[in-house]
Amino acid sequence: MTLPSRTGGQILVDALKIHGVDMAFGVPGESYLDVLDALHDSGIRFIINRQEGGAAFMADAYGKMTGKPGICFVTRGPGATNASIGVHTAFQDSSPMILFIGQVGNDFVDREAFQEIDYRRMYGQMAKWVAQIDRADRVPEYIARAFQIATSGRPGPVVLALPEDMLTSMASVADTRGYQPVQAAPAASQIEQLRGLLAGAKKPLVLLGGGGWTPAACADLQRFAEANHLPVACAFRFQDLLDNAHPNYVGDVGIGINPKLAARVREADVLIAIGPRLGEMTTGGYSLIEAPVPRQQLVHVHADTEELGSVYQAQLMINSGMPQMAAMLAAMTPVDSSAWRDSVAAAKADLAAWQQQPPIFQDGKAPLDLWQLVQQLDQLTPADTIITNGAGNYATWAHRFHRYGGMRTQLAPTSGAMGYSVPAGVAAKIIDPDRTVITFAGDGEYMMNGQELATAVQYRAGVVIIVFNNGMFGTIRMHQELHYPGRVSGTQLHNPDFAALAAAYGGHGEVVETTAAFAPALERSLAFARSQNLPAVIELRYDGNLITPGATLETIRSNALKAQAAK
Repeated sequence: MTLPSRTGGQILVDALKIHGVDMAFGVPGESYLDVLDALHDSGIRFIINRQEGGAAFMADAYGKMTGKPGICFVTRGPGATNASIGVHTAFQDSSPMILFIGQVGNDFVDREAFQEIDYRRMYGQMAKWVAQIDRADRVPEYIARAFQIATSGRPGPVVLALPEDMLTSMASVADTRGYQPVQAAPAASQIEQLRGLLAGAKKPLVLLGGGGWTPAACADLQRFAEANHLPVACAFRFQDLLDNAHPNYVGDVGIGINPKLAARVREADVLIAIGPRLGEMTTGGYSLIEAPVPRQQLVHVHADTEELGSVYQAQLMINSGMPQMAAMLAAMTPVDSSAWRDSVAAAKADLAAWQQQPPIFQDGKAPLDLWQLVQQLDQLTPADTIITNGAGNYATWAHRFHRYGGMRTQLAPTSGAMGYSVPAGVAAKIIDPDRTVITFAGDGEYMMNGQELATAVQYRAGVVIIVFNNGMFGTIRMHQELHYPGRVSGTQLHNPDFAALAAAYGGHGEVVETTAAFAPALERSLAFARSQNLPAVIELRYDGNLITPGATLETIRSNALKAQAAK
């Protein structure tokens, strides 16, 4: 059989179709024009972004929502450096992703040609695999390997550079089969060992997190927790792995953890961590779980063998994918849980108390009660609403007080990347247009990728964005007052009229300054987004002194000054 001759760009796009790609994100560049031409009649939806960082964040959100690699195309040099933030986020968040970068032609390589970068060196420590495809006849091989690596074991990003002359050269080459993700599975003896540890426990706790979860895996894990009456917590920004309304869900283990839940983690005699890396945020700076030998009998389940034992010497280390582990746990014969059964209700009660109105709003003096806003949002939106956010203190109002409805209702960067919220919200609405999508964005954080509102308008993505405008980089200001009280430097912000800006883009804008004004503004914004398939922005203007649910800037400053005086 004679194989047809195709350009490298056409071979690449044909390979994407074989591997099930239906959508890609990117910013065009002359370095990959042949790919753009091949995409024209491919049936793959190419979402044009306004900045490569936004495109890469959208690809990360796609990977989180679907479990398939998010595809991103950017041009060389500046385009690639802009996109690096999304690659780093995908790596730390264990999100499957493939970034394609246009590259200078092979005839110019290693001359520091226009916008030339050696991407293998640049991306070497923030991706699972970085390579350059120098020959068109090897495109199918490289693409198949990229999908295999991005989805097997611990999911993550892959970066492929595409020399311009390779994309336009002709080759006759056969296509590959579609990729097949490979995951390890626990041995029956390991499940028995875990069961033995659990049977001897008095204060067990399950901690969920990491990538590679599926709805079926979450359902299996829930059955395991129910059968054994186990309290289940979720790691930092993985709160949607168990419906927060479920009786066994007891809170999140991350920044601003409930002190009573922190105590439960420390005091657990058997801690079963399924999926999380047990990094700095989830372990409270490695204080909740001591390294390298924990006080708790630690069972650590992770998809990557290199992660197991890298920080913590667990009692039992299991290399497994999440669906494989959860299925075997669901089938495990339950243990006698009488020693701890009552603790689940107590931990749930602790969570309910933690989620009550914080003292800073109980006197009713604050014009805008952010706690009350979250309650109203939960009342006015469906349980499967997707909440997205970036990094910043404002995210605490969602993490602590919102009740996530289960798998794929939370999109947030464990990497702590600012600028994630808007691209993730827009991507979520494009990917699943029938779902309600709410974005929480800080004022500083919004401005880092707020231009993707234009993408939302172009693709008629009716996301509702809530901008927390307190006129500062709040998290940095909080730490500034803690360590350098009263010496404000570099954290003040002068912001635009976010509501007017939304209207200028073609969306809907609202300004809210009082608690009573929020619910009507949210209802109007939701109605607009649903009827027009266009974005809406609600700008919250509030006192920046209300920096966290538990403390004001004034209190932090005062306590810091007293501590300095006492030295």
